[in-house]
Amino acid sequence: MAGPIERGIYLASRSPRRRELLAQIGVRYNLLLFRSRPESKEEVNEDPLAGEAPAAYVERVARAKAEFGWRRMMQRNLPQAPVLAADTTVALGDRIFGKPASREEAAEMLAALSGKRHEVLTAVALAQSDWLESALSVSEVEFKKLSEEEIRQYVATGECDDKAGAYAIQGRAARFVVELRGSYSGVMGLPLYETSQLLDKLPRR
Repeated sequence: MAGPIERGIYLASRSPRRRELLAQIGVRYNLLLFRSRPESKEEVNEDPLAGEAPAAYVERVARAKAEFGWRRMMQRNLPQAPVLAADTTVALGDRIFGKPASREEAAEMLAALSGKRHEVLTAVALAQSDWLESALSVSEVEFKKLSEEEIRQYVATGECDDKAGAYAIQGRAARFVVELRGSYSGVMGLPLYETSQLLDKLPRR
């Protein structure tokens, strides 16, 4: 009988980067996209709780996404398969930088990260029936000192949109990075080592 990886999984994410990374390690997947309507509530509340540490926040959100994905799969009567979800955030101390709501906020985030070392935290979660496991990848990234013009030009490219911390390390922001300690794929949005470890733990059903 084929194992879970050979049969494939569901990826509960709209991120093209996560799709590319899963394909890189040969994991078969189908997209499990949530159908959001403007009048409906968000499926998973991604607002940090009062006093919540970045690590606790990102792991809570990833697990909630995986659980919601499993429930949505069952509601749609889709063929059952493990559901993988992930969440990424950038932290400067205890301050959490999510996705910027505007280009102005993106510029503010980049100015705050300029010349500093920050953390990029990505949690990955895997759900199958009543089984749910998660893992956390924490990397350190140091930015060079950014000028106002560099920030303005980068924000104008639109690459900051929908990115935690308002930058994409695999894109033009790579030239801002003085040093990276940790997982490059984790900073992109899906730590491949931790993801592989979770897939290896899947119950054989």
